[in-house]
Amino acid sequence: MDNHKKYSQKQYEEYVKTVTPTHSLSAQMIKAFICGGIICTLGQFITKYLTDSLGLEKEMAGSVCSLLLILLGVILTGLGLYHKIARFGGAGALVPITGFANSVASPAIEYKAEGHVFGIGCKIFTIAGPVILYGIFISWLLGLVYLVWQQTGIGP
Repeated sequence: MDNHKKYSQKQYEEYVKTVTPTHSLSAQMIKAFICGGIICTLGQFITKYLTDSLGLEKEMAGSVCSLLLILLGVILTGLGLYHKIARFGGAGALVPITGFANSVASPAIEYKAEGHVFGIGCKIFTIAGPVILYGIFISWLLGLVYLVWQQTGIGP
């Protein structure tokens, strides 16, 4: 019986090796660099256009650029193209703000058939919710540390 378990385990391990896709780490890193670089370069072009051609201040241009990149991410997700970009670029497509927009829009699109409340409303923040939650919590915690730092006279 014990010998049979070892044989089955060995067969299973061989099966897993045959069906598991192999990836080249260096190729994935290069693709992520290229994809993330293209997204960031696009953001720089948008910001430069907004400041030079439209005369917006740098901060306002950055905010508008972020909104435009979010819009672009949502549109590409809605058209089913962002998934293909993310499959190619990996973390290079998922880490920038466009990836965050994709993570919010994807569940909304996927669960829209279940209705506005139980579909979109419940599922829209499945991935983005923890990011928002922990981002707000860490901001609050750092603000508290800064306040204590200033109140004790240690800080500036």
